[in-house]
Amino acid sequence: MDLKLDGRVALVTGSSKGIGEGVARGLAREGAIVIVHGRNKTKTEEVAHNIIAQGGRAHVVIGDLTNDVEVQRLVDEAQAFVKPVEIVVNNAGGSGATEDWTTTRPETWAAGYDLNVLAAVRVTSRLLPSMREAKWGRIVNVSSLAALMPPFKRPDYAAAKAAMIAMTASLAKAVAMDGITVNTVSPGTIHSVSLDEAFRNVAVNHGLAANAPWTEIEQTVLPMFAQVPMGRVGTLEEIADAIAFLVSPRASYITGANLRLDGGMWPGL
Repeated sequence: MDLKLDGRVALVTGSSKGIGEGVARGLAREGAIVIVHGRNKTKTEEVAHNIIAQGGRAHVVIGDLTNDVEVQRLVDEAQAFVKPVEIVVNNAGGSGATEDWTTTRPETWAAGYDLNVLAAVRVTSRLLPSMREAKWGRIVNVSSLAALMPPFKRPDYAAAKAAMIAMTASLAKAVAMDGITVNTVSPGTIHSVSLDEAFRNVAVNHGLAANAPWTEIEQTVLPMFAQVPMGRVGTLEEIADAIAFLVSPRASYITGANLRLDGGMWPGL
């Protein structure tokens, strides 16, 4: 299926690693001009150079999304590379300290909200005017299954990610007549570099070799982390493909939705 993304300009925040990197690579494979964002200049440029080496088109912006001045600068740079940004994937965020309800602190909640929710607000609010003028735009906010199935640890993270889902629904209504769609994706357990390392460390403690095939690691360790009906973790490519569809012209009637990518973990309807 041709997603008709060739030449579309997409900013993916937090794309120097993990899910964001996977999304940037996926959009580049579909022909989009990808703006790779990160705080670490070396890592961010490495991702962009690799995309270009594989035949894609990419640019780089660097900046801290909790800093208004830096956000304005990087958005201005992004808007000036080729043409105004038409697609934004608000992926940047994080979970901060590992706290539970016996240790959680208000300042952790404030920092987590700033890093996840307000970062997306800062970027989106600055890109909306050009999208409205063009009468076309795509916004995807990356939440988490933790927003729907909050664990007892990191309550601040679950709450911030839940706020992103509510933010999506509100914004989708506000721009529905402007040719702009706004959706959320909520990944479950995804095979990133950090998850791979965590699983292999646990596997060693259960008698497997650290360099054992991933399928063996996955089958042994996954049940200790999550009960996934599909019996496997998701891949970065699967996340990227879902987002590529949502930001494409082919998904023009999908807005305000929250797409769960969890292998069937969500127990609701």
